Amino acid sequence: MPLKVLEKAPDFTVKAVIRERQITFKLSDYLGQKHVVLAFYPLDWTPV
Repeated sequence: MPLKVLEKAPDFTVKAVIRERQITFKLSDYLGQKHVVLAFYPLDWTPV
């Protein structure tokens, strides 16, 4: 369900790969500290 303008995002956890290491990020870990931008980029070799 999409968020409305100025609506607070629900807390979530996401896995990422950075320099061949898997890292888990939790949105609430950054609450009040930083701006968070979430972008999805399908890998170059996927048929998306």
